[in-house]
Formats: sequence, structure tokens, C-alpha cells
Amino acid sequence: MIKPPILTRPFLLVSLASLAYFVADGTSLALVARFATGPLHSDAFGAGLTFGAFSLSALVLRPLAGGLADRRGRRPLMVGGSLLFGAVMLAHLLAGSLLVLVVLRLLLGVAEAVVFVAAFAAEADLAPAERRGEALTYFSLSLYAGIAVGPLIGEAAFDKGGFPAVWIASAVMAGIAALVALAVPETRPADEPGPRAPGRLLHPAGVLPGLILMTGVWGMGGYFTLLPPYAVGPLGLDGARIFLLTFGGTVIVARLVGARLPDRIGARRLSGTALLVIASGLALMGFLPTVSGLLAGTLLLGLGVAFTTPALASLTVSRAPPSERGAALGTFSAFIDLAFGAGPIVMGAVAASSTTPIAFLSAAGVALIGAAILWRWLRDATPA
Repeated sequence: MIKPPILTRPFLLVSLASLAYFVADGTSLALVARFATGPLHSDAFGAGLTFGAFSLSALVLRPLAGGLADRRGRRPLMVGGSLLFGAVMLAHLLAGSLLVLVVLRLLLGVAEAVVFVAAFAAEADLAPAERRGEALTYFSLSLYAGIAVGPLIGEAAFDKGGFPAVWIASAVMAGIAALVALAVPETRPADEPGPRAPGRLLHPAGVLPGLILMTGVWGMGGYFTLLPPYAVGPLGLDGARIFLLTFGGTVIVARLVGARLPDRIGARRLSGTALLVIASGLALMGFLPTVSGLLAGTLLLGLGVAFTTPALASLTVSRAPPSERGAALGTFSAFIDLAFGAGPIVMGAVAASSTTPIAFLSAAGVALIGAAILWRWLRDATPA
């Protein structure tokens, strides 16, 4: 029996627009914390607050963006969010204090909320039901390719023109994302007959999968925040590009090789194992904070992250009707923002009061809690 195709023209257009957007996002990823602790004279807590502000505003808006995507369509949110991201990155040229930078990061979170949810929902619309886990795995590569490639562009721009060049390069990539998104056909399913379900801030299909995902993403957010200053400071390197490239490359390779695993062995079993791998990687970085130890821990972290989001996203979509996919994914992805918002702030506070390796160890404990919750769910429910 021939399987329905995944890599159709609309699917590839959404993926390409998402790739350009996440490259724009990744371009500033390795430099934001350095900007806060360098020109703005802040500390590890300030760097964590700056990084976390981005996700705190997205946390509030993702569920709302999901409902808006269900009512108004996916493409307008992808185009508008990308344009907003580019405009705010240009406004970074005027950031002269930590407060201004935090406000700008809050605005970037608004853009992130609408773009991510709309693109995620569009790819779920386009994916064949029996290959949804595989399709969402392929789509997620755009995010991690952006994390892998964006910092290279950002640090190259920084070497040429300092922080202003970084902000401009990121804005240009966001503009490219908006142009590609204009070519994306609308994928929103037609309204089902009968009255529409009343709007709700949190869709129940996304709550438990999102909570479990949060425990794995928690340490990743702190890793992106704390590792760049640690690499430049205690390790004496000229940047964090080797670690971020290793992380992004690991996720990409693992997802390409294991794209069919979510559909074959089930989201719960796969994600539970992945959370244990995440905890192992963070623990290794805590116990062995050398270049080799951090690289090995980064590999494990990337391997674990590779198999959490697509599997749990597929589970979320399978529990929601087609007309509510955006709302369900908005709720699910809001937990990513909760982790990226609170995780860096908490880990930054731990690092400021102790050390960065201890902050990594604290995140390993959070991932273990998530694994325990998921295995309990696995024991009490039928396989999925």
C-alpha cells in the first residue's frame, strides 16, 4: 500500500518560511546574553531575565494565537508575526538599558507566539493522519536548523560589525520569512457543521503533553542562556558556536534518522526515554563542566530533545478535532514558553548564587520529574 506523501509543495513552503524565521531567531540567540552582560553591564540573572522575557509574553499569547489561527487562518499570522519580529529586531539598535532590552524581548515573544502556532497548525493540517508524527518531526527540523545556522550568522555578523550588525542580519532573515509565507496557501480546515465549541484559553488536549514537554525544555532554555557567557568566561573560548552547532546538528540528524519513531513506538514511551537522556546530558554538564564534558552533555541533550516535541505534538493533535488544532497546539506550545521563560530565570538565579554547573544539575532534576510523570501516565493509560 502506497503511503500518502508528506513533502508536498505547501508543506515545503511552510517549512521554508519557518526555517527563515527560526534562522532570524537563532541569529541573535548566542548574542543576547552577551549583550546583556557586556554593553548593558548586567549579570547572569539579568541575562536569564532578558532571555526569559521573550517566552513569558509568548506564554500568554500562544493559546490566544491558536484560537485566532483557527478563526482567521494560518497564513496571516505567519506573515504578520515575521514582519513584527523584523521590526523589533531593528529596534534593538536603540536598546541602551536592560529595561529596554527586556521590553523588546517581550515584543519578540508576541511575534514568536503567532508564527510558531500558525506554522505548527498548518503543517498538522497538511500531514496525513497516519504519518503525522513523522511529518511534524520533519517540520521541527526548521526550528533546530535555525538554532544551528542562526548563531553562525550572528557571530559572523558580530565579528564584522558588532551587535548592530547582528540585529540587522536577524531583521533581514525575518523579512525573508514574511515573503515566503506570502506564498503559503491557506490550510485552515473548513468549519464543521453545527455550533462552534465555546472559546477557552487552555485546550485540554494540550495540557498534559505540554506539561511533560515543559520539563524537558526547561534545561534547554537555561542552556542557551548560560552557556554562551560560560564559554567566553570560565572556558576562555571566543564564542559558543561549537556547542550550539553541535546541539542543532545532533537534533537534526537524530530527527532525520528517527523520523518514524513517534508513529512506530508511541509518543509516551519515546518521550519518557528521551527525558531520561536529557537529564543525563544536563547532569554530565554539571559534573564535568569542561569543553569535552559540555560537548558530550550537549550531544545527549540534543538527542533527548530530538524525540520529545514531535511525539508529544502528534499526541496533542490526535486528541483534538481538526477545527481546534490551532487552539490545542497553542496550549501545548505555551508550555514551551513557560519553560523558556521560567527556566532561564530560575537557572540564572541559581548560577548567580552558586555556579553555572549547579544550575545545569538543577535542570537535570526537573527532567527527571517529567519522566516520572510521563511513566505514570504510561502505566495508567493505553499506548499512544
